[in-house]
Amino acid sequence: MIMERRLITLWRIIHTGIVNFMRNVTLAVAAIAVMVVTLTIILFSLITNATFENTIAQITNKISISAYLEDTTTEAQAKVLVAQLKKQPSVHRVQYLNKDAALKAYIAQNKNNQNLITAAATVGNPIPATIQIYPSDLNEIQHIKDILTTPENTKLQTPGSPSYNGDRKQAIDNITHATNVLRKIGVVTVIVFAIICALIIFNTIQMAIFNRRDEITIMRLLGAGTGYIRGPFVVESAIYGLLSAVFSILIINSAFLASSNALQASSLGLLDINYASQYFDAHFFQLLTLQIAIGIIIGTASSVIATHRYLKFKTK
Repeated sequence: MIMERRLITLWRIIHTGIVNFMRNVTLAVAAIAVMVVTLTIILFSLITNATFENTIAQITNKISISAYLEDTTTEAQAKVLVAQLKKQPSVHRVQYLNKDAALKAYIAQNKNNQNLITAAATVGNPIPATIQIYPSDLNEIQHIKDILTTPENTKLQTPGSPSYNGDRKQAIDNITHATNVLRKIGVVTVIVFAIICALIIFNTIQMAIFNRRDEITIMRLLGAGTGYIRGPFVVESAIYGLLSAVFSILIINSAFLASSNALQASSLGLLDINYASQYFDAHFFQLLTLQIAIGIIIGTASSVIATHRYLKFKTK
């Protein structure tokens, strides 16, 4: 009997919330418009952050440290060093090139400079065997260099090895700094817009509750409990969040279609539009679920806080 009464009460709260949503169309449109804009900004920030992470990964994959081995270093010694490097969590990939492979790589890299190729062929094979180390994180390059410059490993390498020094070191450090800044910008952008979204929606819902303060007063005078009064507002706000999330997804989808079809754009500054579009398509349902969850959570949380403040004020 108690359970049946609770279910009836729950149904009445949900029904009242839906009715209020349909009855206050103008207010609903205004609230949804605000939520759509802010949720769209949040969604775009998430996609932009993922795109920046992909850009950082592409940059990282192209940067390597080269250890040039002495001609006296044996194949077995080189393989021991390679095995040591592969065990490091800071190392993504290691490639070993013996003298012949290193010469072929040198010729391929300088195929447009016939003088260099002729000079290399004239003096035999001056290119040393090389170990190319690709870091998993640009911030870990110094750790890799520390391993290569231990006394036992230094003996295996030519003077000036590894390649992480001088101008190359400065260039890599600049790239590392830039990628760290990109990563921080992405994270901060998502957080800032999420906070802005919550504040805007909170104020919008608070205005809606203020406009219906007489209704709340009457319900209170008739003996309605706080939960029963607050419930319809929470349901109404959840509907705002649900619809806004769907609309924001459709807006972003339309934007990507326009950029790829009408504008024929592949990038916008640092933003790789092609990757962003592919990321959006591949994670469509996850992003939709996340947007719905964010919309409902922010809407209901804002409604609960707003009604709590107003009801608390009315009961004093």
